[in-house]
Amino acid sequence: MSKQKLNPGEILQMSCNYWETFTLHAGVKLDIFSLLDSESMSGEEMAKKLNSDTRGTTMLLNALSGMDFLEKKDNKYTNSALSAVFLIKDSPKYVGHIIMHHHHLAESWNNLDQAVMHGRPLRDKISYSKKEQRESFLMGMFNIAMNLAPVITAKIDLSGRRRLLDLGGGPGTYAINFCQEYPELEATVFDLPATRPFAEKIIGRFDLSERINFTGGDYTADAIQGKYDVAWMSHILHGESPQNCLKIIGKTVSRLEKGGMILVHDFILKNSMDGPLFPALFSLNMLLGTSSGQSYSERQIMDMLTKAGVKKLHRIDFESINDSGIIAGFV
Repeated sequence: MSKQKLNPGEILQMSCNYWETFTLHAGVKLDIFSLLDSESMSGEEMAKKLNSDTRGTTMLLNALSGMDFLEKKDNKYTNSALSAVFLIKDSPKYVGHIIMHHHHLAESWNNLDQAVMHGRPLRDKISYSKKEQRESFLMGMFNIAMNLAPVITAKIDLSGRRRLLDLGGGPGTYAINFCQEYPELEATVFDLPATRPFAEKIIGRFDLSERINFTGGDYTADAIQGKYDVAWMSHILHGESPQNCLKIIGKTVSRLEKGGMILVHDFILKNSMDGPLFPALFSLNMLLGTSSGQSYSERQIMDMLTKAGVKKLHRIDFESINDSGIIAGFV
C-alpha cells in the first residue's frame, strides 16, 4: 500500500474477502459448474434443477459471474474458461474437493483468536470417521497432487533406484507418478489403515497394483518395515512437533540403504519465518488443527535432516501454486 495514499479501502476489501470465498464454496457445494457443463441456463432454469429458490439462485449466479467464474449473456449463464477446466467434476483437473475441504475448515478459522489466546487446536485432525470430510480431504489431496506431480517428477532423477517409500502417501499419488516415470521402480505407500480402500482403488485405476503396495500404520508410532533406496515425505512434517519430526525423519532414514535419497516436500518458510505468505498462513491452519504442528523453515528442515545423518542437502526448485518446496539429501 502506498504511504502517500493511505486509505482503509484495501483493509476493508481484505476484511470481507470471505464473502467471495463462501460464494465460491456455495457454487461448488451445489455443483452449479457441473450442471452448466453441457448447457447454458437462466436463473429460473437453474433453480428448477436445484429445486431451490429462484431469487437466491439468481443472486448466486450473478455473483459468480461478477467473480468471472460464470459468463452471463441474455440472462443465461455459462461456465468461464477457468471454471470449465477446474470446477466441473468430470474434469481431470477438478479442484472442487479441496475447495470443500477448505469449507470444512472455515468454522475453526472463524475462531482463530481463541486458538491464539490458549494455544490449543479448535478442531481435531482430519476425521476419517466422517465420510464427507474424509472424501473431500483425500480427493482434494489427490487432485492437487495429480496436477503438481508431473512438474515434480520432471525435476527429480530417480534413475537406477528400485524401492520407493511414500511415507504418509494417502492415495499414493506421488508413488503412482514416480512409478509411471520409472518403469523399474516399485513403491510402498505407508499411511493410516483407513486410507487403504481409497489408495488401493486409485492405484488399481492406474494398473500399478503389482508395483505399488499399501502398508497401514501410524508413522508417528509404528515401525516402518522394509529397506528402500529413496524416501518421499510429502506434507507430513507440518502436522507434527519438532520432536516428532526428528523422530519420523530418523525412523525413515534408518530404512534407507547406503546412498539412499530422502526427499521432503512441504510448505517451506524462509528462515525469518514471516513468508512466503501461504506457508505463514498454513502455520495458523496447523495451530487450529494440531497440538504442535507448524510450517517449518528451510533451515529448520535441513537441521532436522542433518541430525538424522543426511548429507549433501539441497533445495530442488520448481514452480508451485502454493509455495511448497522440496529439500533433498543422501545417507
